[in-house]
Amino acid sequence: MRVLVVAEGKHELEGALRNILEKLGGQGSTFDYDRVSNNKIHAVHGTGSGYFKRALRWLLEAEKKGVDALILLIDEDGRSERLEQIGRAQDSSISRLPRAMGVAIRTFDAWMLADEQALTTVLGYRINRQADPETIRYPKQACAQLLARSQEGISQSQMYEKTAREINIDILFNRCQSGFRPFAIRVRNIFQ
Repeated sequence: MRVLVVAEGKHELEGALRNILEKLGGQGSTFDYDRVSNNKIHAVHGTGSGYFKRALRWLLEAEKKGVDALILLIDEDGRSERLEQIGRAQDSSISRLPRAMGVAIRTFDAWMLADEQALTTVLGYRINRQADPETIRYPKQACAQLLARSQEGISQSQMYEKTAREINIDILFNRCQSGFRPFAIRVRNIFQ
């Protein structure tokens, strides 16, 4: 199966998201990656808000590329309207292409904080259970602080990639119920 994966940042596109997608059933799939903000992809004209129109445009772009499915993930960044916009795009009848669209609450970085055992393995020192990941105001900074205390000598992108490889999906599913859970269900439906 060939899947177009569209996300916002380098942390998602440098391996972490791929590792999560593989854990959700995507092993053996071929992933093509792009950024949501790719300026060659213009939002669909007409009614609707920014991310709704951008998600629809990516859906049409995925069809044009001839892929079997589209996975699109954005950050909520404290803007709750993005949940509604992406939900509408997920349910849109503009295309029959299978899709899994999601919104990480607050950001994708929060998902990396869900499983303290995965973090302990990756960072090489005991990490205590973190606060509810979706309530952490600045999850990227929380990850950076944990990384700064590590002696592993890895970048933040490498930390995310390795954490996503180690993470227990059930823990992530239960600790990030507003963002990860609906996204994971949609992704699993694509790969079934």
